[in-house]
Amino acid sequence: MKKQKILVVGGYGHVGATICKELGELYPGQVYAAGRSMEKAEAFCRETAGKVRPLAFDLRQPPEQELLAEVKLVVMCLDQHDTAFAEQCLLSGTHYIDVSASGAFLTRLEQWGRRSQAKVTGTAVLSIGLAPGLTNLLAAHAHRLLEEVTELDIFIMLGLGDRHGKAAMEWTVDHLCTRYDVTQDHRRVSVESMTDGKLVDFGAKLGKKKAYRFPFSDQQTLAGTLGVASVSTRLCFDQEWVTRAVAAFRRSGICRLLKRSAVRKAVVESFLRWKWGDDLFAIKIEARGKAGNRAAMATCQLQGRDQSYMTAKVAAFAAKTLYSEDFPQGVYHIEQLFKWEQMQAWLPKEADLQVSVSELPR
Repeated sequence: MKKQKILVVGGYGHVGATICKELGELYPGQVYAAGRSMEKAEAFCRETAGKVRPLAFDLRQPPEQELLAEVKLVVMCLDQHDTAFAEQCLLSGTHYIDVSASGAFLTRLEQWGRRSQAKVTGTAVLSIGLAPGLTNLLAAHAHRLLEEVTELDIFIMLGLGDRHGKAAMEWTVDHLCTRYDVTQDHRRVSVESMTDGKLVDFGAKLGKKKAYRFPFSDQQTLAGTLGVASVSTRLCFDQEWVTRAVAAFRRSGICRLLKRSAVRKAVVESFLRWKWGDDLFAIKIEARGKAGNRAAMATCQLQGRDQSYMTAKVAAFAAKTLYSEDFPQGVYHIEQLFKWEQMQAWLPKEADLQVSVSELPR
């Protein structure tokens, strides 16, 4: 039986729906919006005039082998703790894309891929979306602009007026008060989120903002895939008073209250309900190293609107390419298989990119 179907798990959700619509235009009748609620899946699919089909699918249950025998590509839009489903896909020759931002999950799947390379018959692409995703691709591009890179700083600004999905907001709130590892001078160092602020200039429109450490998985991934000695990712919001308030809560220890389910729920709902700012997002990559014999810095800066939509666009691009072209079998991060230049057909229409290389003072 020929594999042709595309399964988008969480396909009627905030990000998944956009992915389904994009893929449905290219492969009508072959794209399935999968999730536990058949009613929601059917309601969404009616909006696509039948180009996307509904499928009742419970990720907590083992998938039927008959299903995977027909599925060429899975796009995962739900957070997972267990890599079992992804493993089953790859062992059955089904390609796999994951928009998860969970560094722990991505690391486990990457490690499994290395151990199981001989048995894997599909291709997995991880670090898909805005961050990780575009941050990885732009960091890799900045890395190529220099002959040697010793330090990589990633800055992300998110607009609080954006339409953030519930899962994405829960992930952000859950990591406001946490410890995680980063790579500094080729050593693993434990740091705390929303600490160690750095001032970053996002340009004339957005100006300078102070951004704080945050556990986006790109910083762990890029230290390995690019071999950079020091990598860090920092976050800020378009409303500076919110960034300052969150950092202050972190310093005071008040954020520990987020471990209480009622407090966590209230904070998540308040962020989802109240639109305090704009829907702008910005990414800035600063790669420091050498160009020739001179100290230099390569900078890549991307600004656009609606980060959830951008996440879906990146996922749809990767899905279309993986579905239609041949790639090596195994588990990879996006920067290992793609370059940002491959997105030139659509990315400039969605966001503004500026790239520069400058000498640093001796």
